Amino acid sequence: MLAFLSGYKLAIGLIVAIGAQNAFVLRQGLRREHVFAVALFCALSDAVLIALGVSGFAVATKALPWLDPALRWGGVAFLSYYALRAAMAAWRGGEVLIAGEGAAASLRSVMVAVALFTWANPHVWLDTVVLLGAVSAQFPGQGLAFATGAALASFSFFFALAYGARFLAPVFARPLAWRLLDGGIAVLMASIAWRLAQGA
Repeated sequence: MLAFLSGYKLAIGLIVAIGAQNAFVLRQGLRREHVFAVALFCALSDAVLIALGVSGFAVATKALPWLDPALRWGGVAFLSYYALRAAMAAWRGGEVLIAGEGAAASLRSVMVAVALFTWANPHVWLDTVVLLGAVSAQFPGQGLAFATGAALASFSFFFALAYGARFLAPVFARPLAWRLLDGGIAVLMASIAWRLAQGA
């Protein structure tokens, strides 16, 4: 039980801060587009990465010196592109304000985006594979309990974020709120890309 709770608390602490992936999940929840698929993909991806970390993959990555820069610069490129898109959306305005109105994004395009936010994000790898994998070593023989707690944290967080976003719908009934959200996302993505480029 201690290993399970430790895994849960640590994972929640790592993913609760709004990051690139979380901002995307929040936005999809507000738009009510492919919410279940996005939340499930993020949670399952975290579970896979946590399992890799707990099973010792973090140690194996040391044998691949090219992996870190490849992940980092791939993340910089993608986050910079998404920051530019969000900035343009904030500048133009006119976001769809009511669920069901306007042209919805296809499931394919949404899943490609969330896959990139998840699997091409070095911070996700560092948090789930490296950090959680390292901490799980403090619970010898209890890796399964630790990983289960951490994975449950991901499932509860992503589904709460995705479906809880709809309660903010009245706020986002105003064009200004969408412009501020897009502007905030643009700044967030750009700042994460900058930190990655600096090697943080």
